[in-house]
Amino acid sequence: MIQFNYETNFKLGNEDVLKNWISTCIESHGFKEGELNYIFCDDEYLLKLNIEFLNHDTFTDILSFDYTLGKLISGDVFISIERVKDNANKFTQSLDNELNRVIIHGVLHFMGYHDKTAEEKVIMRNAEDKCLTLLKSY
Repeated sequence: MIQFNYETNFKLGNEDVLKNWISTCIESHGFKEGELNYIFCDDEYLLKLNIEFLNHDTFTDILSFDYTLGKLISGDVFISIERVKDNANKFTQSLDNELNRVIIHGVLHFMGYHDKTAEEKVIMRNAEDKCLTLLKSY
């Protein structure tokens, strides 16, 4: 089950579409949907988590906590709407495009994708693009 939670004034307008899309991406990679919680928050909220759990005193757009067991995808995905907005401007993307990329990025981590090296980043970006293409059919 996919749930969207809000710790800021931001609200998604198309929750059902996004839930169906995320489920389709998970299934297309040979995994099953477990418990996925998305928490939309601001920079300060996410910074506190970043410091507490990763000892990183920096802003980030996403933190994901993976509880996946085998092929059952589960986890918590925290997303800073402030950071996503800034990144959308920085990369000349719409807010929706950047947000959708970040939303699926967290799930891809749960499916074993990484983004530490340049090569991993290319593979992750390709997987994001493939999933974003699926969203166009909704």
